Amino acid sequence: MTSAQLAARLDRLPIGRFHRRVLYALAVAFVFEFGDLNTFAYAAPALKEHLHLTVDDIAFVTSASFLGMFAGAVLGGRFADRIGRRRALLVSVAVFSVCSLLNAVASTVPTLAVARLLTGVGLSAMTVAATTYISETMPAAHRGRMQAGVMAIGLLGIPVMSFSARGVIPLSAGSWRLVFVFGALGLLALPLVARLPESPRWLLRHGHEERADAVVTAVEREHGPLPELVVREEPDPAKVSYRALLTGKLGRRTLMLAVAWVFQTLGFYGFVSWVPTLLAEHGFGLVHSLTFSALTTLGAVPGALLAWAISDRFGRKTPIVVVALAVAVCGVAYGLTFNAVAIVAFGFCVNALIQTFAAMLYAYTPELYPTELRNSGNGLVYGLGRLSNIAGPLIVAAIFGAFGYQPVFVYIGACWLVVAATIGFFGPRTGMRNLEHLTGEAASALDDVVDQVRRPG
Repeated sequence: MTSAQLAARLDRLPIGRFHRRVLYALAVAFVFEFGDLNTFAYAAPALKEHLHLTVDDIAFVTSASFLGMFAGAVLGGRFADRIGRRRALLVSVAVFSVCSLLNAVASTVPTLAVARLLTGVGLSAMTVAATTYISETMPAAHRGRMQAGVMAIGLLGIPVMSFSARGVIPLSAGSWRLVFVFGALGLLALPLVARLPESPRWLLRHGHEERADAVVTAVEREHGPLPELVVREEPDPAKVSYRALLTGKLGRRTLMLAVAWVFQTLGFYGFVSWVPTLLAEHGFGLVHSLTFSALTTLGAVPGALLAWAISDRFGRKTPIVVVALAVAVCGVAYGLTFNAVAIVAFGFCVNALIQTFAAMLYAYTPELYPTELRNSGNGLVYGLGRLSNIAGPLIVAAIFGAFGYQPVFVYIGACWLVVAATIGFFGPRTGMRNLEHLTGEAASALDDVVDQVRRPG
């Protein structure tokens, strides 16, 4: 069986029980991943009040978390390419769940930093393995929708966590510790992930042809008569080493995606991680700042569902650019208003749109890499984004300290403008296309620009 034949078999499948099992298993994991990812932001105001942490202390702990995310994404990406997507998912979910409990027992800045770093390792490793698994198992016509569906369910973890924090944190000086227990419940996802088969694309590229065929055959048996198999026969591409991610046309894809991930991470977490603290610093009380922040998180699930409607229908590139521009506008508007209703309204829009964007970027990134490097490439650019945010909290703290509240949101808007420009000018078009054809082409607008520069005359 060739890669082209396997792809044709996977892409002709309608959505069935297997695809729904994948959706539900990964969605449950994402419920606790997304909740855990945001726990420190909601505990931070209480940590300032009860443990006397400063804004700089919060920035340091947040930076440690992103260092862990970088390590988890890059090393976890390589790990999943070597041992398989399913095994990597099981290990990473267990790591972030267990390490989340360490946050609940920490009481100093160094111990909090270590706890957040270790949790970040598991969180990022799980994210890149999950998004790669979805990309490799879903039919081409439904990759974007199914990624959006996983996120829409998973994002329920954010409002559940934020409203839990709103109710629990004010109870006592130590109640903030209970917020971190939420992430440990990710262990509930392990039995669901354990029932999933390994990615057939990974199996085939690692020489397990019979196992790959068995996985696809089992899925095919869940359906009635299937459409005629149409295979665009091409020889399987030669395997490439990790170095290929950094050179040639594939390297230029990595550069484009790295810029997009770096600036979307700065813009995303500049808003999500800092809003509760900035509102409190600007004069809103602890309860009010937590309430405003919790209400704005209600936009997350509708935002992911918007990606369901537009991602596959219009391809990935154009919607990504339009949504990034909309986030920039709404983010600046949020920072310019001090009316409670407007704060919640613009905050709702920002939270909705950044999740629309995230669902599409999660689908877009692994589409641009070959199977043997799909998780490594996905993890590398995702990890570089997380690494950049080691400086992100320090940038926000510096801007806030020197210029005040509103310039922080101008900075956030500018980050999203860079994302829109990078993908708009240099990103290839994907969506509803065979993965092997996308990665085989390895062509984008950036490739064309480089070729033109090199061409004499």
